Parts: sequence; C-alpha cells; structure tokens
Amino acid sequence: MKKIFPLYLSAIALLGLQTSCDKTLNALPTQEKVDDNVIVDQKSAEIALNGAYYFFANVGENRTTGMPGTTWAPTHEVLPAQFAGVLEYYQGPDRPEMHTMTAREEREVLPIWSENYKLANAANGVIAGIEALSEGKLSGGRRLQILGESRFLRAYANFKLLAYYGEFFDSNSKFGVMIRTKPVTVSSIATARKSVAETYAFILEDIDYAIANAPAENPNYYATKWAAMLLKMRVLMLRQKAQDYSQVVALANQLIGPSPYTLEPHVEDIFLTKGLASKEVILGTKAFTNQIAEMEKYYYRNTYNYNATAFLLDLLKNDPRADWMLKLNKGKQVFVKHMGAQAEAKFAFRLTEAYLLKAEALARSKGNMTEIKELLKTVKSKAGITDFTALNAMDTHDQLTLEVFKEIMRNLIAEDGSDWMALLRWPLETVKQFNPNMKEKWQYILPVPYSEFERNPTFGAQNPGYGW
Repeated sequence: MKKIFPLYLSAIALLGLQTSCDKTLNALPTQEKVDDNVIVDQKSAEIALNGAYYFFANVGENRTTGMPGTTWAPTHEVLPAQFAGVLEYYQGPDRPEMHTMTAREEREVLPIWSENYKLANAANGVIAGIEALSEGKLSGGRRLQILGESRFLRAYANFKLLAYYGEFFDSNSKFGVMIRTKPVTVSSIATARKSVAETYAFILEDIDYAIANAPAENPNYYATKWAAMLLKMRVLMLRQKAQDYSQVVALANQLIGPSPYTLEPHVEDIFLTKGLASKEVILGTKAFTNQIAEMEKYYYRNTYNYNATAFLLDLLKNDPRADWMLKLNKGKQVFVKHMGAQAEAKFAFRLTEAYLLKAEALARSKGNMTEIKELLKTVKSKAGITDFTALNAMDTHDQLTLEVFKEIMRNLIAEDGSDWMALLRWPLETVKQFNPNMKEKWQYILPVPYSEFERNPTFGAQNPGYGW
C-alpha cells in the first residue's frame, strides 16, 4: 500500500489518548483504536507507521501562526552546533555553548531525551502490533518492510540517546541508556539503564535487521536500507573500535557505488533550491505546506538568532561556502545555511557523509592516503574548491585525519549533530584546543533530566560530573 505523508503529520489529531493503568502511554495514532489492537490490517499498519514518522519529524507548531509544523532544527541542528562551539546565540554565549547545563534546568537537556524516547516508543508500538498480526494480513513483503522501517526508527532514537546521554566512548561503562522493546505502560515505566556495550549491541541488531528488510526504494522522507547503512556507519564511528573502521569503509562503498544516490554538483543547491528533490538526500523530513517553523528557529521577529563563532569563521576562511552559509549583519557573521528557499526541508542523511566517514575511517586506520585525498577532493569540489595544493602536500595520516574533521565541520555543520559527533571523536586535549569551553570529558554527554528520576526511580545513577 502506498504511504501518504500527510497522515503522519496529522495523525495525532485522529484520536484521544487513553491513560488508565493498563493502557499504553503515548499510544500510536489511529482512527479508532489504541493499545495492543491498534494494528488490525494493512491500512492500520501503514497509519501506525506514519504515526512513528510523525515523531521522527518532531511535529510541533509554528510560533507565529500556532499551526502545525515540523520542528527539526532545535535539537538536530542548533543545539549540537552550539555544543560543538560553531554557533552561538545572538545575545551572547548561552548554556549550550558554555557547557553549563544541569539536570534540573531542562530547557536544553530534556528535548533531545523526550523526543527520542517518544520516537522509540512509537516504533515499539508498530513492531508489537505487526508481530501480533498474522502474516496473511499484509500483502507481499510489506510486513518485513514495516518492521525494517520501525526498527530503523528505534535504532535511530536509541543511537541519539546513547550519543547524548551515555558514555559512548567507553564500551565498558555502565552508563548506557534505557532500552525498551515494548510500548510503555504505567506498570512498565520503571526501567533501569543498560550498559554501554548492551546499548551498542541492541542498536546494531536493529540496524542490521533494517539493512536486511527495509525497502531499497522509498520516498526520501521514509527509511530505506541505505539510510540504515549510513546510520550504522555513524554508530561504528562513535564506538571507534579498531575493527569498526573496515566495516565503515565497506558500508560506504555500497552507498557510494550501487546505491541510487549521487552527490549534488553544487552542494549549496540542496539548501537553496532543491531540498528533498536532490538525489543526494538519503533521508529527510518533509514539511507542512506553507509552514515557517524551521525558519523561525534561525530568524524570528526580524532577528537573526545565531552567529558564527571564531571557530567556524576560521574553518570557513577563504572557503566559498562562507558566501552562502554566513551573512554580515550588524557587525556579526550570522548563520544562514538553513534560511534559503528550502528552509523547511530538513536532511537527516545525505551521501556526502558516507564519503567523509569513509575518509575518516581510512585515515584513523592508516589506510591508503591517496584514496583519502581523492574522497576529500570529490567532496570539496562540490563545494566549489579547486585548489588542492595543501591537501596534496599532506603526507601523514594525522594530517589527513585533521583535514577530514575540518571538512566534516564545514560541510555538515548543523546537520543532525554530525559536527558535534565529529568533535567528540577526538581525545579531550584535542577537543579543548577546538572548543575551550570543554574542560572535562564528562562534558561529552548531557545530564539525564531530573524529571526522569522523578518518574522512574529505578533508572540508575546520574551521569558522572552532574549534580542536582
């Protein structure tokens, strides 16, 4: 059955949620039913899946109009870029830039937490409903495809939670995240956090299932096996075990080779004119008609909200991308990358990332330097760079690793946390050179919101470094 995108943008309005003690919290949107019987046939299965995508797109509202709108920018673009030290609030450095967040002051630490647990819960609802439905209720291979898409969404949510709230850098750490495999009910809300190793294992199991079963072809605002491959690359690069780098390279080769995606000849066209029509976009979010919710995050009440930091200005010095990513306003270089004609389209995964993660994996594993340089040249050329004299002169893997990092920061700034994750793949002493506001390694992650401990006393210990 063909999926209809507006369903997941308006599905919540189709029901009133039931909250008695045995009723599923945050139940999936359907026309009539919630709980275990939400999925009864293929039509209701597709509607429920669209409901999960509703949470992936972070549907909220436009501040000016009060109408529904996707709200991807705050937690997927702005906050990570502030954490990384490349963007700062126009009124001066705020808590995200200074890394002074606390568990009780939840303005910055709660949204990433709550959004991803809602997404994981919605995905669990679809999975539970499909698994309870007899196979004959869904035509062709759609049953496995829906499970593949749902497990991709669950893996994506749990990856975000681990990356922001778990000690992802230490596989022996007990500070992983909560892993739930069933929709949350009042009786099951008490859940302890898993170890980091257990969290990685669960995420990778879901991703491998999605690679095997998610559709190869889908509109690029729905998950595919290709999106799952790029998600696996992100997870493995975050874990950084020696054996992970060869897997990253192998996955990149599939995305760069036989996948249906191609690099945009001029990368700025993705943001300024093409949006989701670009053949480079592997997965994004599609906006409501005439929404302005994303633009408002960057430009609200006639004010540009975020300025480039000295770190970003140094990265973009003599770089042609500065011409369309930044704009001089009242003596400040304001960030306008996401303020073009495609401001409301958002990009979770695009092919450039596969090139750059492959280059980083090769550099960190002492791979072929010529291949690393060619990957960088390919990506840089799409940004209008033609002089590769300095790149050609690099003759150590350390130099190339640093250059890959800088290119990730330039190319993927404010795109689903890629800038922040790239920074955190360095040791602390290196991180402090790029972002002096980072003082201790515990600042690599956020505090678990205090409200979680109020609802879930069995969660476990607060992240190290954070008090109450």
